[in-house]
Amino acid sequence: MKFDVDDHLRAAKRCASSLERDGNLAHAVTLVRSYSTTIEDLWDAVTNAERLPRWFLPISGDLEPGGRYELEGNASGVITGCEPPTHLAITWEFGGDVSWLDIRLSRDDAGVTHLALTHTALDSEHWAEYGPGAVGVGWELAALGLSLYLAQPTAPKPDEATFSASREGKSFIAGSSEGWGEAAVASGMTPDAARVACDRTTAFYTGESS
Repeated sequence: MKFDVDDHLRAAKRCASSLERDGNLAHAVTLVRSYSTTIEDLWDAVTNAERLPRWFLPISGDLEPGGRYELEGNASGVITGCEPPTHLAITWEFGGDVSWLDIRLSRDDAGVTHLALTHTALDSEHWAEYGPGAVGVGWELAALGLSLYLAQPTAPKPDEATFSASREGKSFIAGSSEGWGEAAVASGMTPDAARVACDRTTAFYTGESS
């Protein structure tokens, strides 16, 4: 699949921070991307069960506030907040752990719609090993898929394994991981620790040893 890797990497704004959640140390990863569509269309693309599989994953469940959802082969959780077309909050339950996802949409005076996604998780060995790129790269890949889908709604969804093995895919993953490494340093992680975490994250997503 051909696309401008650098353009898409520059389109992402990345931020990592540490905070307290329910009295425990937690870490938040925030990704912001902009899309040339209406806020209503972006909201629909993010929440509509018929459109989600075209760029993300099939979803099932009671897709109403308070209901439980399940993403095929991935996470499940509870819809804890829903204010169309600007705010969605859910729990993210995966591998026996619970974290929290908050999505906010806004539209500026130039007619551009912005998506801000924040994923918050309690402190863990996983964070120490991979840093913010552990979830940041995954969400950035999803944001890329959303961008490609909105640009060409009828095009087939790229195969994940084929993409990750392609030159463009590896370049995008490495660049995203580097960006999250920079966000890690800005949040207080030492450059050496951020570099190790970045290499591990890139190796995880590309399937290649660091």
